[in-house]
Amino acid sequence: MGRGFLNQMYTSYCDYEEAGLLVAEEDGKAIGFLAYSSNFSGLYKFMIKTRLIRFGWYSIGAFFRRPSAFMHIISAFLKPGEAKREEKYVELSSIGVDPNIKSKGIGSLLIDSLKRKVDFTKFAYINLETDAVDNEGAIHFYEKNGFVRERTFETDEGRKMYEYRFVGEK
Repeated sequence: MGRGFLNQMYTSYCDYEEAGLLVAEEDGKAIGFLAYSSNFSGLYKFMIKTRLIRFGWYSIGAFFRRPSAFMHIISAFLKPGEAKREEKYVELSSIGVDPNIKSKGIGSLLIDSLKRKVDFTKFAYINLETDAVDNEGAIHFYEKNGFVRERTFETDEGRKMYEYRFVGEK
């Protein structure tokens, strides 16, 4: 998707009041991040409303670099309709740690920080989706951090996915 597209997306997490970006730092340098939202549908609407032209510009570049990425982008922006559920929940959208620092607990610290931040009297759970194929490291990481597999599904593009949930104490 490219640096410009990702910059716009993560800036939206910072600007939208029902979303956030947690950052782990070492010596003033970002070494990890976690993006989340308690209103995923609203976040995507906010992104479209405030950054449509910029997302469009960066999507064109992604299309020419990798046409399959374009379909991924389109399906991501159609996700708000799928994100509606009866219960309120927090979506852990993405997490990343500097590859030179992996396996030192930074990702777990970020997840622990999110767990402390979520008011489980207002939100039923923390939800996340991850690839089910060739993703053993991430699957183990989420399960080690208390997430339980809720379901398996396939995207419109044919990707097999797992949905995980963490239910905190009320």
